[in-house]
Amino acid sequence: MKASQIKPLALSAGVLVALALTISNTGRPAAVTLIPIKAHRHAPNRLHQQHDNGPSESDNWSGYAVTGSNGAATDVKGSWTVPAVNCSSTGTGTPTAYAAFWVGIDGYNSDTVEQIGTDSDCVSLTGRSGIPTYYAWVEFYPHASALIQFPHGIQPSNQITAEVKYIGQSSGGPHQQSGAQFTATITVNENETYTVTSTVPEAKESSAEWIAEAPCCSRGNNVLPLANFGTVPFSSASATVGATLPVGSFPTAAIQEITMVSETKSSITKAQPSQVTNESAFSVQWLNPGP
Repeated sequence: MKASQIKPLALSAGVLVALALTISNTGRPAAVTLIPIKAHRHAPNRLHQQHDNGPSESDNWSGYAVTGSNGAATDVKGSWTVPAVNCSSTGTGTPTAYAAFWVGIDGYNSDTVEQIGTDSDCVSLTGRSGIPTYYAWVEFYPHASALIQFPHGIQPSNQITAEVKYIGQSSGGPHQQSGAQFTATITVNENETYTVTSTVPEAKESSAEWIAEAPCCSRGNNVLPLANFGTVPFSSASATVGATLPVGSFPTAAIQEITMVSETKSSITKAQPSQVTNESAFSVQWLNPGP
Protein backbone atom coordinates (compact mmCIF):
# COMPACT_ATOMS: atom_id res chain seq x y z
CA MET A 1 0.00 0.00 0.00
CA LYS A 2 1.35 3.40 -0.97
CA ALA A 3 0.68 6.63 0.93
CA SER A 4 1.48 10.27 0.14
CA GLN A 5 0.63 13.80 1.23
CA ILE A 6 -0.90 16.70 -0.67
CA LYS A 7 0.59 20.02 0.46
CA PRO A 8 -1.37 23.26 1.12
CA LEU A 9 -3.57 24.27 -1.82
CA ALA A 10 -3.94 27.69 -3.43
CA LEU A 11 -7.63 28.45 -4.02
CA SER A 12 -8.88 30.79 -6.71
CA ALA A 13 -9.49 33.50 -4.11
CA GLY A 14 -5.78 33.41 -3.29
CA VAL A 15 -6.34 31.87 0.13
CA LEU A 16 -3.95 29.13 1.26
CA VAL A 17 -5.70 26.24 2.95
CA ALA A 18 -3.75 23.58 4.83
CA LEU A 19 -5.40 20.43 3.54
CA ALA A 20 -3.70 17.24 4.68
CA LEU A 21 -4.80 14.26 2.63
CA THR A 22 -3.51 10.76 3.19
CA ILE A 23 -3.86 8.80 -0.05
CA SER A 24 -3.81 5.01 0.01
CA ASN A 25 -4.06 2.78 -3.03
CA THR A 26 -4.89 -0.93 -2.97
CA GLY A 27 -4.36 -1.36 -6.72
CA ARG A 28 -1.50 -0.38 -9.02
CA PRO A 29 0.48 2.78 -8.11
CA ALA A 30 -1.00 5.97 -9.54
CA ALA A 31 -0.98 9.71 -8.82
CA VAL A 32 -3.46 12.06 -7.23
CA THR A 33 -3.18 15.58 -8.61
CA LEU A 34 -5.11 18.79 -8.14
CA ILE A 35 -7.81 19.76 -10.58
CA PRO A 36 -6.79 23.09 -12.17
CA ILE A 37 -7.85 26.14 -10.17
CA LYS A 38 -10.12 27.32 -12.99
CA ALA A 39 -12.10 24.08 -12.82
CA HIS A 40 -15.52 23.86 -11.19
CA ARG A 41 -16.45 23.05 -7.60
CA HIS A 42 -18.87 20.53 -6.09
CA ALA A 43 -20.73 22.85 -3.77
CA PRO A 44 -23.35 22.53 -1.02
CA ASN A 45 -27.02 22.35 -1.87
CA ARG A 46 -28.47 25.59 -3.22
CA LEU A 47 -31.97 25.14 -1.87
CA HIS A 48 -34.50 26.66 -4.24
CA GLN A 49 -37.66 25.70 -2.35
CA GLN A 50 -38.60 23.32 0.45
CA HIS A 51 -42.13 21.95 0.16
CA ASP A 52 -44.03 21.02 3.30
CA ASN A 53 -43.93 17.22 3.73
CA GLY A 54 -42.73 16.79 0.15
CA PRO A 55 -39.79 17.00 -2.25
CA SER A 56 -37.36 19.90 -2.15
CA GLU A 57 -36.13 21.86 -5.16
CA SER A 58 -32.46 22.70 -5.63
CA ASP A 59 -30.54 24.79 -8.15
CA ASN A 60 -27.65 22.31 -8.30
CA TRP A 61 -28.58 18.90 -6.74
CA SER A 62 -30.88 16.02 -7.63
CA GLY A 63 -31.17 12.74 -5.76
CA TYR A 64 -31.74 11.94 -2.10
CA ALA A 65 -30.50 13.14 1.27
CA VAL A 66 -31.16 11.86 4.77
CA THR A 67 -31.06 14.57 7.41
CA GLY A 68 -30.57 14.44 11.17
CA SER A 69 -29.23 16.41 14.11
CA ASN A 70 -25.64 17.66 14.18
CA GLY A 71 -23.30 14.71 14.63
CA ALA A 72 -25.86 12.11 13.52
CA ALA A 73 -24.49 11.47 9.98
CA THR A 74 -21.35 9.35 10.24
CA ASP A 75 -21.35 7.09 7.17
CA VAL A 76 -22.76 6.94 3.65
CA LYS A 77 -22.35 4.29 0.95
CA GLY A 78 -23.60 3.89 -2.58
CA SER A 79 -22.91 2.64 -6.09
CA TRP A 80 -23.64 4.01 -9.55
CA THR A 81 -22.82 3.35 -13.18
CA VAL A 82 -20.86 6.09 -14.94
CA PRO A 83 -23.20 7.54 -17.58
CA ALA A 84 -22.07 8.63 -21.04
CA VAL A 85 -22.75 12.25 -21.93
CA ASN A 86 -24.30 13.49 -25.15
CA CYS A 87 -22.24 16.58 -25.95
CA SER A 88 -24.09 17.36 -29.18
CA SER A 89 -27.34 18.18 -27.35
CA THR A 90 -26.43 20.35 -24.38
CA GLY A 91 -29.19 22.76 -25.37
CA THR A 92 -27.22 25.76 -24.11
CA GLY A 93 -25.83 27.17 -27.34
CA THR A 94 -22.39 25.98 -26.23
CA PRO A 95 -20.98 22.44 -26.01
CA THR A 96 -19.58 23.14 -22.53
CA ALA A 97 -21.55 21.40 -19.77
CA TYR A 98 -20.91 19.38 -16.61
CA ALA A 99 -22.46 16.58 -14.52
CA ALA A 100 -21.16 15.14 -11.25
CA PHE A 101 -22.26 12.01 -9.35
CA TRP A 102 -21.25 11.38 -5.77
CA VAL A 103 -21.97 10.25 -2.23
CA GLY A 104 -21.20 12.46 0.73
CA ILE A 105 -21.84 13.76 4.21
CA ASP A 106 -23.05 17.34 4.91
CA GLY A 107 -24.04 20.07 2.48
CA TYR A 108 -27.83 19.67 2.42
CA ASN A 109 -28.27 22.29 5.15
CA SER A 110 -24.66 23.10 6.08
CA ASP A 111 -21.63 24.78 4.54
CA THR A 112 -19.20 21.87 4.11
CA VAL A 113 -19.43 18.74 1.96
CA GLU A 114 -17.25 15.66 2.46
CA GLN A 115 -17.72 13.89 -0.88
CA ILE A 116 -16.21 11.57 -3.47
CA GLY A 117 -17.45 10.77 -6.96
CA THR A 118 -17.10 10.99 -10.73
CA ASP A 119 -17.78 13.57 -13.43
CA SER A 120 -19.21 13.10 -16.92
CA ASP A 121 -18.47 16.45 -18.60
CA CYS A 122 -18.62 18.04 -22.02
CA VAL A 123 -15.32 19.86 -21.56
CA SER A 124 -11.81 18.51 -21.15
CA LEU A 125 -9.72 19.16 -18.04
CA THR A 126 -7.65 21.55 -20.16
CA GLY A 127 -10.75 23.55 -21.08
CA ARG A 128 -11.61 22.29 -24.58
CA SER A 129 -15.37 22.49 -25.05
CA GLY A 130 -17.51 19.66 -26.39
CA ILE A 131 -15.10 16.87 -25.42
CA PRO A 132 -16.72 13.98 -23.49
CA THR A 133 -14.53 13.68 -20.37
CA TYR A 134 -14.78 11.23 -17.47
CA TYR A 135 -12.81 11.22 -14.23
CA ALA A 136 -12.93 10.54 -10.49
CA TRP A 137 -12.40 13.17 -7.82
CA VAL A 138 -12.55 13.86 -4.09
CA GLU A 139 -13.49 17.14 -2.44
CA PHE A 140 -13.76 18.27 1.16
CA TYR A 141 -15.58 21.51 0.39
CA PRO A 142 -14.70 24.37 0.89
CA HIS A 143 -11.24 22.96 0.11
CA ALA A 144 -10.40 22.43 -3.55
CA SER A 145 -11.01 19.23 -5.51
CA ALA A 146 -8.34 16.61 -6.17
CA LEU A 147 -8.36 14.58 -9.37
CA ILE A 148 -7.95 10.82 -8.79
CA GLN A 149 -6.03 9.29 -11.68
CA PHE A 150 -6.82 5.57 -11.87
CA PRO A 151 -4.48 3.43 -13.98
CA HIS A 152 -7.21 2.78 -16.56
CA GLY A 153 -9.04 6.07 -16.13
CA ILE A 154 -12.82 6.37 -15.82
CA GLN A 155 -15.04 5.26 -18.68
CA PRO A 156 -18.81 5.16 -19.35
CA SER A 157 -20.41 2.01 -17.92
CA ASN A 158 -17.74 1.68 -15.19
CA GLN A 159 -19.28 0.49 -11.93
CA ILE A 160 -18.45 2.84 -9.07
CA THR A 161 -18.76 2.08 -5.36
CA ALA A 162 -18.04 4.85 -2.87
CA GLU A 163 -18.16 5.59 0.84
CA VAL A 164 -17.57 8.59 3.10
CA LYS A 165 -17.12 7.86 6.80
CA TYR A 166 -16.55 9.96 9.91
CA ILE A 167 -13.68 8.38 11.86
CA GLY A 168 -13.35 10.67 14.86
CA GLN A 169 -11.85 13.96 16.00
CA SER A 170 -8.33 14.93 15.00
CA SER A 171 -6.20 16.79 17.54
CA GLY A 172 -4.17 18.40 14.77
CA GLY A 173 -0.50 18.20 13.92
CA PRO A 174 1.96 19.17 11.15
CA HIS A 175 0.08 20.29 8.03
CA GLN A 176 -3.20 19.22 9.65
CA GLN A 177 -6.06 21.02 11.34
CA SER A 178 -7.99 19.81 14.35
CA GLY A 179 -11.63 18.82 13.97
CA ALA A 180 -13.83 16.13 12.44
CA GLN A 181 -11.87 13.59 10.41
CA PHE A 182 -13.28 11.64 7.46
CA THR A 183 -12.19 8.91 5.07
CA ALA A 184 -13.51 8.86 1.52
CA THR A 185 -13.15 5.69 -0.57
CA ILE A 186 -13.92 5.01 -4.22
CA THR A 187 -13.64 1.74 -6.14
CA VAL A 188 -13.84 1.23 -9.91
CA ASN A 189 -15.11 -2.09 -11.26
CA GLU A 190 -14.37 -3.79 -7.93
CA ASN A 191 -10.61 -3.88 -8.51
CA GLU A 192 -9.10 -0.36 -8.19
CA THR A 193 -9.58 1.53 -4.94
CA TYR A 194 -8.48 4.82 -3.37
CA THR A 195 -8.99 5.96 0.20
CA VAL A 196 -8.46 9.58 1.22
CA THR A 197 -8.42 10.97 4.77
CA SER A 198 -8.91 14.63 5.67
CA THR A 199 -9.93 16.85 8.56
CA VAL A 200 -12.85 19.29 8.17
CA PRO A 201 -13.10 21.54 11.25
CA GLU A 202 -16.48 23.07 10.37
CA ALA A 203 -18.29 19.81 9.53
CA LYS A 204 -21.77 19.46 11.08
CA GLU A 205 -22.34 15.77 10.18
CA SER A 206 -26.04 16.58 9.76
CA SER A 207 -26.89 14.87 6.44
CA ALA A 208 -25.90 12.06 4.07
CA GLU A 209 -26.46 12.23 0.29
CA TRP A 210 -26.52 10.40 -3.06
CA ILE A 211 -26.45 13.16 -5.68
CA ALA A 212 -26.33 14.07 -9.36
CA GLU A 213 -25.05 17.65 -9.48
CA ALA A 214 -24.70 20.60 -11.80
CA PRO A 215 -21.35 21.91 -10.52
CA CYS A 216 -20.45 25.49 -9.67
CA CYS A 217 -19.52 28.15 -10.76
CA SER A 218 -19.56 30.42 -13.78
CA ARG A 219 -18.86 34.12 -13.60
CA GLY A 220 -21.40 35.64 -11.26
CA ASN A 221 -21.29 32.49 -9.11
CA ASN A 222 -24.04 30.84 -11.16
CA VAL A 223 -24.49 27.07 -11.48
CA LEU A 224 -22.87 25.65 -14.62
CA PRO A 225 -24.93 24.03 -17.44
CA LEU A 226 -25.91 20.43 -16.68
CA ALA A 227 -24.49 17.95 -19.21
CA ASN A 228 -26.95 15.55 -20.83
CA PHE A 229 -26.12 12.33 -18.99
CA GLY A 230 -29.41 10.59 -19.80
CA THR A 231 -30.07 8.53 -16.68
CA VAL A 232 -27.73 7.54 -13.87
CA PRO A 233 -28.70 4.55 -11.68
CA PHE A 234 -27.77 4.54 -7.99
CA SER A 235 -27.88 1.34 -5.93
CA SER A 236 -26.85 -0.04 -2.53
CA ALA A 237 -27.58 3.40 -1.06
CA SER A 238 -27.30 3.24 2.73
CA ALA A 239 -26.22 5.55 5.52
CA THR A 240 -25.70 5.91 9.23
CA VAL A 241 -27.73 8.90 10.38
CA GLY A 242 -28.48 7.92 13.95
CA ALA A 243 -29.42 4.41 12.74
CA THR A 244 -27.75 2.45 9.92
CA LEU A 245 -30.36 1.85 7.20
CA PRO A 246 -30.87 1.77 3.42
CA VAL A 247 -32.09 5.14 2.18
CA GLY A 248 -35.69 4.02 1.71
CA SER A 249 -36.01 2.71 5.28
CA PHE A 250 -35.39 5.99 7.09
CA PRO A 251 -38.40 7.81 8.57
CA THR A 252 -40.26 9.83 5.95
CA ALA A 253 -39.47 13.09 7.73
CA ALA A 254 -35.73 12.41 7.39
CA ILE A 255 -35.69 11.50 3.68
CA GLN A 256 -35.29 14.48 1.35
CA GLU A 257 -36.17 13.85 -2.30
CA ILE A 258 -34.39 16.53 -4.33
CA THR A 259 -35.41 17.79 -7.78
CA MET A 260 -33.02 20.08 -9.66
CA VAL A 261 -34.64 23.18 -11.17
CA SER A 262 -33.42 26.23 -13.04
CA GLU A 263 -31.89 29.01 -10.96
CA THR A 264 -33.95 31.60 -12.81
CA LYS A 265 -37.09 29.65 -13.78
CA SER A 266 -38.35 27.13 -11.24
CA SER A 267 -40.81 25.84 -13.86
CA ILE A 268 -37.83 24.28 -15.71
CA THR A 269 -36.83 20.92 -14.22
CA LYS A 270 -33.21 20.01 -14.95
CA ALA A 271 -33.02 16.60 -13.27
CA GLN A 272 -35.54 14.39 -11.49
CA PRO A 273 -35.02 11.39 -9.17
CA SER A 274 -37.21 8.30 -9.40
CA GLN A 275 -38.85 6.73 -6.39
CA VAL A 276 -36.64 4.48 -4.26
CA THR A 277 -37.07 0.78 -5.05
CA ASN A 278 -35.96 -2.24 -3.00
CA GLU A 279 -35.20 0.29 -0.22
CA SER A 280 -31.81 1.27 -1.67
CA ALA A 281 -32.01 1.91 -5.44
CA PHE A 282 -33.16 4.85 -7.55
CA SER A 283 -32.15 6.73 -10.69
CA VAL A 284 -31.80 10.37 -11.68
CA GLN A 285 -32.92 11.50 -15.14
CA TRP A 286 -31.50 14.48 -17.03
CA LEU A 287 -34.20 16.76 -18.45
CA ASN A 288 -32.73 20.20 -19.15
CA PRO A 289 -29.29 21.91 -19.01
CA GLY A 290 -30.60 24.96 -17.15
CA PRO A 291 -29.47 27.52 -16.03
